[in-house]
Amino acid sequence: MGKDNRGKELGKCLYQRKDGRYEARATVNGIKIGIIDKDLNVVKFKYAEARKQAERSVDFRKCNITLDEWFAEWFERYKIPKVKQSSIVSMKRSYKNIFGNYIGDIKLNALTTDHIQDVINLHQKAGKAASTVRNGLSLLQQCLERARNSYYIPGNPCYDLSVSWERDGAPEEQRYLSSEEQKVFLEAVEDSWYKEMFYIMFYTGMRVGEVGGLKWENVDFNKKEIRIRLSLSCNYEYGVKKQFLGTPKTPTSIRNIPFIGEVEQMLKSQKRKQDEIKRELKANGRWRSEGELEDLVFTTTMGSPATRYIVEKEVNKVVKDINCSEQIHAVMENREPIEFEKATPHAIRHSFCSRCYEMGIDVKVTQKLMGHAHLSTTSDIYTHMEKKVVTNEVEKFGSIMNG
Repeated sequence: MGKDNRGKELGKCLYQRKDGRYEARATVNGIKIGIIDKDLNVVKFKYAEARKQAERSVDFRKCNITLDEWFAEWFERYKIPKVKQSSIVSMKRSYKNIFGNYIGDIKLNALTTDHIQDVINLHQKAGKAASTVRNGLSLLQQCLERARNSYYIPGNPCYDLSVSWERDGAPEEQRYLSSEEQKVFLEAVEDSWYKEMFYIMFYTGMRVGEVGGLKWENVDFNKKEIRIRLSLSCNYEYGVKKQFLGTPKTPTSIRNIPFIGEVEQMLKSQKRKQDEIKRELKANGRWRSEGELEDLVFTTTMGSPATRYIVEKEVNKVVKDINCSEQIHAVMENREPIEFEKATPHAIRHSFCSRCYEMGIDVKVTQKLMGHAHLSTTSDIYTHMEKKVVTNEVEKFGSIMNG
């Protein structure tokens, strides 16, 4: 309760300033009101009118805001502060592709469960992956729950929906390279600019983003370890490519990996090679990495970050070269060529886990080296390897018995 300069009560939100004028101050539904005048009655009148207008404007907004408008506001205020920067674009795209393009222009307070169910049914009939629909629905459910808590809608229409929770087909068997395939692959990159990078991937099991985000400051030659602290991400937003360093996939991804096998040798080789070309290109302003991307361990020959796209392209090139060479040898030796199966950066990571199994390394140690959040992820790979070993041994037994 405000008072005048003599101590007399003026009423709620009313005050008398030192210069004798009267003032009304308040915030109504997030809208700030400030009225100043020498006449107290004028201040009271204008304050009452401003308060009504503020209340009406909020009510009008609640009645007219669309789902798209509310999602954008909710995402900016509540979601962005909590998620990794690399996830922002994909989350926005998920909402837009699953719901925004279909019901985004519907008024928020007119949105019903039937609207949402119709869109889900449409996607299911079109053969859209159930996991893709569920991801979009999860975002919509969170968005509308906040709208309910903010009194924009009386209830959340995302409940009581019928959604498929089945797996999208049979789980795909993860590819990994056998010891022999790994040897062939590494022989094929002997003269490649990316030779050292591939060795590090095979001998550490790092994720492709972790490889791209590795900085020299996180390579400790004294303690002989690699510290995983950053991950390289690349997004396209409104047609503009953005490359940035963020945190790794999960908290358990932040880890230290000891130098194993030829890791130290390869890192020193990479440092020498990179420093030489870096000096040459920097001299004429052609080195492309700058800012937070300046000190990366693995780059292109021009200094650009080794993004997922670049690494995947190089893996495909190596596999293609191996198969071309094999076809030539097969013709010369008058035999059928043995195809080298398609590989990916993740297959190389999986290969490291497979080598750990073959060497008898405890599954919990491998989990820490891989940075898996759950032991079950590592155990599944070990179990897969065990089944593979059993199958191979049974086949050997069968061939001996038939021989």
